[in-house]
Amino acid sequence: MNYQQQSLAGMNGVELIVALYDGMVRFLYRAIRAVEANDVSARRAAIKRTLDILMHLQSRLRMDIGGSSAKALAEFYAAIFALCLNGSRLASTEPLKEAIRCIRDVREAWQTIAHDPEVLRALRENQAPAMLRMPTPAAVPASQETLTSSWSA
Repeated sequence: MNYQQQSLAGMNGVELIVALYDGMVRFLYRAIRAVEANDVSARRAAIKRTLDILMHLQSRLRMDIGGSSAKALAEFYAAIFALCLNGSRLASTEPLKEAIRCIRDVREAWQTIAHDPEVLRALRENQAPAMLRMPTPAAVPASQETLTSSWSA
């Protein structure tokens, strides 16, 4: 097991969500560099990775359990998805930069939750709401580079 796999295996569900948000930001910066270099292929690949993460996060939402919080996250993911598509379609860095700003804001909230003693206790006791227990380490690829999808940006 490599370092990245070991660090992912030791994370709780909330920490994994933070890691996925970090991955989206990393891929969006790649897309920005590709737009600036006029590299269409690299731009599409980076946007595809971001959209793969968004779709993974969206697929893990449980509307029946998460209620208004899950609905708000679904709307957030849809907005980020649209920003990514527009940035790719227009070869524009502005929508991508806006997506990064939004992702960072929500990431900070997840980061705060990840260090909340009550949340950590609930996670240890497997009593946390389903939205905080997923994704499980098995559901997250060892490397975000390996995320796959049939989507093409």
